[in-house]
Amino acid sequence: MSATRWWLFNAGLCLYVGLYVAGCHNNRSQVSNLQSSETTTTISTAADPGPQFKKEGVLYFLSKVNNDTLRQIDIELATNDQERAQGLMDRKSMTDTQGMLFIFPHAEEQSFWMKNTYISLDIIYIDDKNEIVSVQKYTTPLSEESLPSFKKAQYVLEVNAGFCDKYHIAYGDKIGYKEIR
Repeated sequence: MSATRWWLFNAGLCLYVGLYVAGCHNNRSQVSNLQSSETTTTISTAADPGPQFKKEGVLYFLSKVNNDTLRQIDIELATNDQERAQGLMDRKSMTDTQGMLFIFPHAEEQSFWMKNTYISLDIIYIDDKNEIVSVQKYTTPLSEESLPSFKKAQYVLEVNAGFCDKYHIAYGDKIGYKEIR
């Protein structure tokens, strides 16, 4: 290969890689891998995998129509100010069978943001009767935009973006959970 062709090839490759990397940092870019019927959302970074999931409970989504279980996931709990402030920040991946449940002392309007959160999420706001009152779907990673509950919520659940659509989780459905600490 001539020097000119080699340079053009490398310049084109660098441009392609640069555009790809830039795309990975835009709004909803993510890599989804199917692994034994569960989806893992992963954002590639160098050697830092971020904090690892710690199973602290099990959560059930219950249908508003007939109270049937729609889906079950493992949850990590955020029960104090420090855990709630950290949330899923710096996390690089999470499967569809995992989520984080934020538990607040009492119900009030909540608002979350995606600062330092690398994976797109569905943020589910739940009242003191365990009923879903609002959902912020397909959040933008690393955004500082406020994502309000619009109604009083005592619990907030973060799951992978698209989870609510994929498993037909909607307003009025309920949750039940059990801690296993």
